[in-house]
Amino acid sequence: MSENGLTIALVIGSCVLVTGAGALIALHYGRRAKTSEDWIVGGRALPLRVVVFSQFATASGGGVLVAHVGIGYAWGWSVLLYELACMIGFLLLAVLANWLRRQEFDTVPQILTRLFGRDRRLIAIAALCTVVVPFGWLATQFVAFARLFSQITGVPLPTLIMVMAVASLLFVLPGGLLSVAWSDYIFGVFMLVVTVFVVAYALYMVGGWDGITASVPAELWSPGSITLVGWETIVLWAFAIIPGTLTNQLYYQRVFAAKEVGQVRTGLVVSGLMMLIAGVYAGILGLAARAMGADFTVGERELAAGWFIGQLPLWVMLIFAGFLVATIVSTTSSALHSVVTNLVRDLYQGVRGGARPERELVRMSRALTVVVTVTAAALAVAFPKALDWLVATYAYSAASLAVPVFAGFALRDRMRLTPGVAVTTMLGGMAGCAAAQLAGTTVPYAVYGMGASLICMAAALAATRVSNRSGRDRAPAAHE
Repeated sequence: MSENGLTIALVIGSCVLVTGAGALIALHYGRRAKTSEDWIVGGRALPLRVVVFSQFATASGGGVLVAHVGIGYAWGWSVLLYELACMIGFLLLAVLANWLRRQEFDTVPQILTRLFGRDRRLIAIAALCTVVVPFGWLATQFVAFARLFSQITGVPLPTLIMVMAVASLLFVLPGGLLSVAWSDYIFGVFMLVVTVFVVAYALYMVGGWDGITASVPAELWSPGSITLVGWETIVLWAFAIIPGTLTNQLYYQRVFAAKEVGQVRTGLVVSGLMMLIAGVYAGILGLAARAMGADFTVGERELAAGWFIGQLPLWVMLIFAGFLVATIVSTTSSALHSVVTNLVRDLYQGVRGGARPERELVRMSRALTVVVTVTAAALAVAFPKALDWLVATYAYSAASLAVPVFAGFALRDRMRLTPGVAVTTMLGGMAGCAAAQLAGTTVPYAVYGMGASLICMAAALAATRVSNRSGRDRAPAAHE
């Protein structure tokens, strides 16, 4: 076997070892899943450490591994602002955290039915707006994994996509969130340790921080580089990431599943702070790649991560390969579980109505897990370059859900909220988002969508008050 062939074999072996270990963990904890509540919200028994590290593992997907290293390569410490926007989203979500956990929700649409009242139209629209984001994550993470490891191993993209699809099934099928969260916890700890190790090794390779400062322009590593990407881009990041974080069901599900109500807010705060660690990792690796002689244009910056991996000695590459697999499979398994949860709890139970036997719900969850995985993998194989439209759904989800969830929470004890108000608010957000996208706005069109959503909510609430007042005026007096 040639040296290159041996390297490829060892990298594949490292990936198989890490995936196999994670699958065994998922199987062990998945055996505890007996009911649909175990499958969907982990029996609401996840300890704080599991909530924190599984949030970290889920949030630190292929974006941090590839795109964010590219940001660090091109604009230095500006990458920290990207992670800061994510952290702010976690902190804002913490405002609702204790209330969310006390209500014992399973999904985001259930929040809206509690605030506005039960209505099949509301549930169906909210479920579709919720499910598009994790499904988009699932398909695009399949492609991200395939592209990254195709560079390293030379294995064709379709084969690698199918490999990641099977790996994701191994983590979800045993027990839903019970198996996903506990395996994510172990992977999250592993990822944190390897993140620190890789950062330290990258600095060692370039001669420490002095090696970076001697080889890289000061504008990239000085404190002033935090805004090097430009204020327009910083504003775009803030308006895109914060609303997206606030409406992403993957983060809500860890809140719903926490064992202690009093620890939910702490878990979100700590998870948000840990995202800054991911930013430091991406910044150091990007700067180290520059110091080692990588030469890419701004448009090619995402190649920096793959280039850096190719410079590592074999033993470090093997550790890093395992780290990459752990990171991506954590995101794909969480996204897959979230999609299935919406399909079962909202579209099947919520829209269809009626109680169903627990065994039937668990069997359906497992069957839908396979169906969703096959569908996402097929799309990823057939349209690997056309999946960007799925990312655009992130904006539509935020535009339609952020206002009814947060404004509804703020107004829940002050005004009469009806299902019609929620439906009008969500549809207004979608329409505003679509109009802004068609107009080619520079500010993320999710912002315009949320503005339209807020206006529609105000109009719907005003119409409801007028209707209620008219009804009272027409009602006969008691003495009549």
